[in-house]
Amino acid sequence: MFLHGVPRLDYADPWALGADARLAQLCRPGRIRIAYYYDHPDGSTFRYRCYNMAQVINARMPEATASWFFQADEAAVLDRMAEAADVLVIARARYSERLNRMITRARQLGRRVIYDVDDLVFSIDHVHLLMNSLDQELTEANWMYWFGYVGRLAAVLHLCQRAITTNDFLAARLRELGPVADARVVPNFLNREQMAVSGRVMAAKRASSFARDGRLHLGYFSGSPSHARDFEIVAGSLAALLRRHPHLVLRLAGYLQVPAVLEPYPDRIERLPMQDFCNLQRAIGESEINLVPLQENVFTHCKSELKFFEAGIVGTLTLASPCHAFRQAIRDGENGYLVRAMDWEERLESVIGRMDAYPALAEAAFLSSREHYSWEHQVAAIRRAVLED
Repeated sequence: MFLHGVPRLDYADPWALGADARLAQLCRPGRIRIAYYYDHPDGSTFRYRCYNMAQVINARMPEATASWFFQADEAAVLDRMAEAADVLVIARARYSERLNRMITRARQLGRRVIYDVDDLVFSIDHVHLLMNSLDQELTEANWMYWFGYVGRLAAVLHLCQRAITTNDFLAARLRELGPVADARVVPNFLNREQMAVSGRVMAAKRASSFARDGRLHLGYFSGSPSHARDFEIVAGSLAALLRRHPHLVLRLAGYLQVPAVLEPYPDRIERLPMQDFCNLQRAIGESEINLVPLQENVFTHCKSELKFFEAGIVGTLTLASPCHAFRQAIRDGENGYLVRAMDWEERLESVIGRMDAYPALAEAAFLSSREHYSWEHQVAAIRRAVLED
């Protein structure tokens, strides 16, 4: 484990502003007004697709201003937002009568209405694949939920004039399967808060020449139960490595259930609760290896590369399945590793045996993450996706 020594942060949601403050932020005079709408604030899709976007617009685009709004906002707030906004971006929101009226009013006023979606969740033809990929039981209740969920997302997409998504593979699926021909890409990226804490972690690692405590942590930071099938890809290889190497520790964040093959090693498995997005950077930065196994199918090819750059920006190496986004981000053997399903044990063994090469690879991962996925470098993509005809 790396000894970066950055203490735990006192975290508070940076987007927790009252409705009046968010309206005032939207309505600053003399600017193009961009309103983001999401069902409810959270640290995942909302953060990446609404809050981060608004942060860039407000800090780096003097011609525009942006704010964010939610289903829980009062009707009067949403009415004022819809009247004031020049551009309305609906982020992966489910159809409702209230949302339909809001979009209809915006379009009547001649506003641009855009749908932002970060997953293959707008095509009912892919519901079975989605459920299998997320390890959902094929029960009547789950069929009802997932067809309803995807159908409601698709219904909102049908009301919009344009789509924005996270990578060109998913953009192609939108054009192929969705009702909008115009699909543009703004990647997921690191916000200002993530960059600040990550900079402290990386600086401390450099100052100590990447000092470690003698153990080697293999981190898995996709710790929700829906990733069980992804983790199964690497579980057997991890068991074999734990058996051979007493200094290895498996670090699991979140609610993932430990597979049976790893149960003989309870003292070698470290469990972390779900982390806020800033303290997650500290935890990733302590781990030598960031594991990102994914099933390889159309659904996972639509995933973004965020697991690579969240690790790279704190100088931690990623080993990932060669899905589309990771093939774009990772130069195998230079700033990380791409690993086929049958090769995890061999590739991990090789990396573990070459820790002397680690700092150079970590620096390359850091530079890739900073140059391509920091918030300051997203202005052109956001302007092209939101403002240009």
